Amino acid sequence: MAKYLCKACGQTFEADSKPDKCPICGAPASEIEEVKTKKKGLDTNSNTYIIVYSIVLVVVVAFLLAFVASALKPQQDANVKIDTMQHKLNALNIRGLEKSDVEAKYAELKHYSKETILIGEDSVEFFEVDGQRKILVPVKGRGLWGGIWGYVALNDDYNTIYGTDFQHESETAGLGALIAEQPFQESFIGKKVFDDNCNILLTVVKKGKQGDIAPENYVDGVTGATLTSNGVNDMLKQSMRDFVESVGAKSLTLHKESTNNGKEEIK
Repeated sequence: MAKYLCKACGQTFEADSKPDKCPICGAPASEIEEVKTKKKGLDTNSNTYIIVYSIVLVVVVAFLLAFVASALKPQQDANVKIDTMQHKLNALNIRGLEKSDVEAKYAELKHYSKETILIGEDSVEFFEVDGQRKILVPVKGRGLWGGIWGYVALNDDYNTIYGTDFQHESETAGLGALIAEQPFQESFIGKKVFDDNCNILLTVVKKGKQGDIAPENYVDGVTGATLTSNGVNDMLKQSMRDFVESVGAKSLTLHKESTNNGKEEIK
């Protein structure tokens, strides 16, 4: 049933279809027009509807993402904490642990000193492993494609490397990424970092290019990843320079001498 208006008499009426004449005044069909009624509700094809819908959708999605991120943050923080513990344990040659065992094993380690030595925002830590004192030095640098970082564990002579662990942000798989693999990291074990005057001798160098560097002071770089290897070399030299500056060259020399002579540690 449609609604019609007669322009001649001004009256409206309803009919199934447009009549030949006005049922009220008899005016011809030319004086009759259908009255169009506006549809109720939103016009989903209008620009206003599309803009409002898009804004509401963006707000809802942003809220949901923020809620999910907030809900997952405690677990993410816990995972980061355990991951950091695992890398420290790797540098202390405690490897092969299940993730569920890492936190308990780390808690078993004893800190034999609470001395605060900062390298940037990170702290040097002093652990006792199998009855022997180890100094864990954090290292940070840059590889070919992004950041590289890790830990170097020194024996109580503050010079001989006990173990290492290196990680990377985005080095090339099968090449630079090999710095995060155990074989490369173990190649540092037993190497000497300093000479008697605390000058840094440890060098990561392309295989066969070590020249007159003593075997105890160099490590072969990763084959085919010269720039990443150079990054590791620069990272170690800069971090160890920072370590010497934080400890103090004189104090470090005295400590090395006292350790080599079998005396008590000099703080």
